[in-house]
Amino acid sequence: MARTPAPGTRDTILTAAAGLFYEFGVRAVGMAQVVEAAGCGKNLLYKHFPSKADLAAAYLTLARHERERAATEALRWSADPADRLIALVTEIADSVRRPGYRGCAFRNYLTEFPGETDEPARVAQSYLTDSRAQMDHLVLGAGGDELLADRIWLVVNGLYAASPAGAPVAVAWITEMVRPSAAP
Repeated sequence: MARTPAPGTRDTILTAAAGLFYEFGVRAVGMAQVVEAAGCGKNLLYKHFPSKADLAAAYLTLARHERERAATEALRWSADPADRLIALVTEIADSVRRPGYRGCAFRNYLTEFPGETDEPARVAQSYLTDSRAQMDHLVLGAGGDELLADRIWLVVNGLYAASPAGAPVAVAWITEMVRPSAAP
């Protein structure tokens, strides 16, 4: 008779895999490492995640929920699009300065697997498309144009890819662009 998995087993496996994938990259982490980190058997892992692609898609979906939760929290403090845009960029700048930051999970995945069209790539692309649309909406609502939206998206991409030391400069620049009289 098969054993019933303990409650929360799927979450335990996903949490272990997410930590490994984020720290080392999806390509570098083997399923045996996930089994060891999660403290489960191989059969249990494959029961919840039939393939590594399924596990990677779940990891990126989890990362998306975490990023969306952080963005929602940043945006909730004001109805003004310019204030919301500055708050969102500030939240991103703060996130890249946290200990253990190793880049954007979505951009990292797409860099590891260029040209891939599997489920994890679709999750990553969908997040980036949706977050760009949100940024564009805020920029246009703040009186900016498509060129400003492109520039701000470029700065956001730079925040995710560059040294955290540039974060205050990015926030100051965007503040100056959308609120010229409020810049320091």
